[in-house]
Amino acid sequence: MANRRTVVITGANRGIGLELARHYADEGCAVIGVCRHTSDELNAIATRVVEGVDVTTDSGIQTLTTELKGQSIDLLINNAGLLQDEKLGSIDFDSIRTQMEINAYAPLRVTEALVSQIPSGGKIANITSRMGSIADNDSGGRYGYRASKAALNAFGKSLAMDLQPRGIAVAQLHPGYVQTRMVNFGGLISPQESAKGLAERIEALNLENTGSFWHSNGEELPW
Repeated sequence: MANRRTVVITGANRGIGLELARHYADEGCAVIGVCRHTSDELNAIATRVVEGVDVTTDSGIQTLTTELKGQSIDLLINNAGLLQDEKLGSIDFDSIRTQMEINAYAPLRVTEALVSQIPSGGKIANITSRMGSIADNDSGGRYGYRASKAALNAFGKSLAMDLQPRGIAVAQLHPGYVQTRMVNFGGLISPQESAKGLAERIEALNLENTGSFWHSNGEELPW
């Protein structure tokens, strides 16, 4: 298929990433799943799996760029993430650093490494969280997760502005409170529902609304 879209998804081996891979595979896209350790489910879905990639390291990014050299990418989904908790009075700063590396720096690393392979008309979706919204924070805590997702939102907004002249649109997308291992499966919606909503937001993404921060249900979220 000459016009088959290629979708690259980080953290594609489980949870939301896996369901996004399934969604785009069902749509007939060529899905490239990127992860540290693959899963049987991802192997059955993806057109190709690039495993052994730690997106927080120089060597992991080098592996990714080597494996994807020359590959045109229509949609890049930065999905890999980590949720940990810190409470005032016993803050673990190593935990905060780790979340910053995975949730904020890694998507920027991946994007910088692959952006030259995204043509005009291509899209980048950063899977963030409404917990990265400063205006929406009415419960405190989660210092590392909140800060790392706020940083990702800032990176994503700058990417949107920098890439708009190149015809590439960028969105920051909150998946909802999803029943995944990250929250001990205590969420409100299924990964399938979340993936469907995220895909709808990605479909609606264009150069006019690039840089937006959306809930998967379509609500525009405050910064």
